[in-house]
Amino acid sequence: MNIQVKACFIKESLAFFRTKRFFIIALVIIGLSAFSPLMISGLGFLMDAMSDIYEEFGMDVSDMTQFLISSSSTGVVSSISDITGAGLIVFLLLINRAAGGEQKKRAEMIPRSVGLSSFAYIFPKYIIYPLSGFVLAICAMFVSWGISAWVFDVNDVTFTAVLLAGVLTGVTLMMYISFHLALGTATSRAGMSAAICIAASILVPGVLQFATSEYMFNPFTLELLAANTIAADTVTGSDITDILVTIVFALALMTASFFIALFAQNAKRIDNTGDEIEL
Repeated sequence: MNIQVKACFIKESLAFFRTKRFFIIALVIIGLSAFSPLMISGLGFLMDAMSDIYEEFGMDVSDMTQFLISSSSTGVVSSISDITGAGLIVFLLLINRAAGGEQKKRAEMIPRSVGLSSFAYIFPKYIIYPLSGFVLAICAMFVSWGISAWVFDVNDVTFTAVLLAGVLTGVTLMMYISFHLALGTATSRAGMSAAICIAASILVPGVLQFATSEYMFNPFTLELLAANTIAADTVTGSDITDILVTIVFALALMTASFFIALFAQNAKRIDNTGDEIEL
């Protein structure tokens, strides 16, 4: 490994793990995966306990109550939504410094002026942060599955479905993290980049879900595909093939975002004018 790339890997690792950013992100994502099924189950039991009150108002909530407390798939699907929603937002905000925030203080100016390559600066970011999101998403899915199997009446989710949903959720996080890194490092405006990526992660899947019920071959519907995998709980060989193709499309977008970020860094000019030194 090139000595510059190795040094930047160490720098990004220390910035991510030593500053407790990774710990906070892991706590949020795993916490959401555990809390979501508990909340769904608790809501179901609360509605069941208040069924007499609802009946006085002419409302029959028995079907809704049964839906909320009967199947573990309900808890796992809810976790997917929370992880790709609140979990992703926390992740993007906490890596703002890596996604261009450090450039505001010209933190990379001195190393670049002595020969640090753009590749060495960008490449470690695209390994450490997206892969961390991928691993955390898979772990979170299994945590959610375990708690859902415990609190719900019927465990109707299989190991294969959970693993596949974890992979799809993880790739979703990877994709938006990659977009954030590309836009943030290219513009040196991490806050703007985070806002755009967060808005896209919220709006785009919803619009696509409203427009079409077909999720295959569309990288921006991976989280919907993950939820559908858990809800259906039947994955055929052809389904897996189609899912793999969709993941390949997502990886292609991530690769393209890396080269865009690399091109933007190479195109930047270092401005050493001025009499103020910012470290």
